[in-house]
Amino acid sequence: MQGQSDTSEKPLILSLFSGCGGLDLGFEAAGFETALAFDLRPAAILSHNHNRKHRPGHVTDITQLKFEDLDKKFGARFDPVGVIGGPPCQSFSRGNSNKSDDDPRSKLVRKFFNLALRLHRSRSGLDFIVMENVLEVARAEKGRLLDAEISRLEKEGFAVFVEETNALDFGVAQNRRRLILVALNKKRMRRSWSGLRKSENALNVRDVIGAIAEPVHFNEYKQGERSREHVNHWCMTPKSPKFFNGSLTSARSSGRSFKVLDWDKPSYTVSYGHREVHVHPSGHRRLSVFEAMLLQGFPREFELLGTLSDQISQVSEAVPPPLAEAVANAIMEALSYENWVSYCSKAAA
Repeated sequence: MQGQSDTSEKPLILSLFSGCGGLDLGFEAAGFETALAFDLRPAAILSHNHNRKHRPGHVTDITQLKFEDLDKKFGARFDPVGVIGGPPCQSFSRGNSNKSDDDPRSKLVRKFFNLALRLHRSRSGLDFIVMENVLEVARAEKGRLLDAEISRLEKEGFAVFVEETNALDFGVAQNRRRLILVALNKKRMRRSWSGLRKSENALNVRDVIGAIAEPVHFNEYKQGERSREHVNHWCMTPKSPKFFNGSLTSARSSGRSFKVLDWDKPSYTVSYGHREVHVHPSGHRRLSVFEAMLLQGFPREFELLGTLSDQISQVSEAVPPPLAEAVANAIMEALSYENWVSYCSKAAA
């Protein structure tokens, strides 16, 4: 270890495509510190910084990010131990019916690893790189996209581990299947990769949002009304006749637009398109932003900023923090730096 990371009380990480910071939050809970975070969406960065005393988030087109930008934003030579991120996945997702190998978003995976590996080569070397994405990224370009990135990482001295995960296995009340790629610097591994430690706490919708009072509707919010429960406890104003005629009952769904949650089961994937926020188990409204945040595993004190649409996008695109924490803990174990001060001493020896 060299540079600014040597004297930090916590190992520093760079977060790319950070969104509101779900992935960052999990790594921070495990003992890391997000030193810099970048995302193109202003509302997401507002939320990211709003929840941290140190405000590391910056609105930036990551494809244009340069080393001098990192040092300038950090205020010194930036030398993190790891790079984490979730490049936008819409071009791979099953929900995208217009997939194309020419979709510019598919190139963001390469951009993510390009920047991480350039940082690895130009500074004291990264300990790890982590990418989160949809499972379909493994089949993008007939598998060539991910295979090429794994090959590059291995040539740079990383041991690469790809895990298919479900947030439900990590204390999140949601079926959310995602791919996690972890690349560990072979020279700095002290233990073999043991995989992610699953939680024994299986949660359902009732466990997480069963005792929450009714939210404020959008039209009431515009008139100045706020929920005492949480600043983000607001939802779309119910308009469809389905919300009033009793046709939306628990565990019944009507296409993508009216998926009704079951109190005693995990939520469907918290990933909402236009007017596709899941229906509350009562059937009389859609979920509030706050309820969706809890189903994603965010702590109750976390707050999102921006319009209702902004907030729905942020919570939909976030990595569940408990899953992120499990990834970070596994990395901590493999690299044996649970105690950062003693790790720095050994690395410098």
